[in-house]
Amino acid sequence: MRLDKRFGVLVAVSLVWGLVVAVGFNRVAGAGRRGGASEPEKPMVVAAAPLPLGAMIGRDSVKLRNIPESLFPAGGFSRVEDVLDRPVINDIEAGEAVVDGRLAARGSGLGLAPLIPPGMRALSVRVNDVVGVAGFLLPGMRVDVLVTGRAASASDTVTQTVLQNIAVLSAGQTVETDGKSTAITTPVVTLLVTPSDAEALTLATNEGRIQLVLRNSTDRVLTNTRGRELSGLLGPQRAQPPEAAEAPAAKPKRSGAPALVAPAAPPRAVPATAPPPEEILIIRGNVKTVETASPVGGQGR
Repeated sequence: MRLDKRFGVLVAVSLVWGLVVAVGFNRVAGAGRRGGASEPEKPMVVAAAPLPLGAMIGRDSVKLRNIPESLFPAGGFSRVEDVLDRPVINDIEAGEAVVDGRLAARGSGLGLAPLIPPGMRALSVRVNDVVGVAGFLLPGMRVDVLVTGRAASASDTVTQTVLQNIAVLSAGQTVETDGKSTAITTPVVTLLVTPSDAEALTLATNEGRIQLVLRNSTDRVLTNTRGRELSGLLGPQRAQPPEAAEAPAAKPKRSGAPALVAPAAPPRAVPATAPPPEEILIIRGNVKTVETASPVGGQGR
């Protein structure tokens, strides 16, 4: 009987603890559900497919996706109508948010037109593979423009840097005809320039030969160059004597009377050293004495 009472007490305590644990778990789970549902969601326009540069956004190009308001990006859109018929000026991947910074204004056109900032111009120049930096020009790179030609009043050919730090909008090829119904593929580079730079580049293209020089896109320093002339580049180079490279010695001042040169002093005679005197040992019985021999013509002591 005692065993039955103890067993009943154990079962009752176990049931009470199980009930307490179940009630605590339900409270925690309910608080988590209420916390997750407390943040409202907001629809966001995302790309339904990859949108390349220059593409026009249509109704099938985008879709809506609900996200928490705290994750809504700056410049994002909540309505599809706000992005329709707007060209893309930066590539957008599928599922990526469509923001205002990657779209041009509605009605700005297709292709490169939306990429041209207000006040700037896009000018295409026909080049060859060497002028186009051997095909390594890509959109976004920056170049300098050199022109080689001869002015009407000049007698020598000059190469001068006319434009610096010019952005490349596109680099491709175009098909033209040579007058005989033969198609010719010509590389074309489109540069972003100001109106005054467009005039200089057009004049350089028509009156001289241009060369594009690729530069680091982070280097915005403009260098003041003087240009190079053909005579100075290919003219005879005079060899400079080795002593001319050293610092020139100071020249004496000129005067009316010629400068007198003092004769060189004769070298001083070094006196001859007399030889040491000779010593003579004299033994007289048990007495030994040392006498010094006198010089020639003298007597010893």
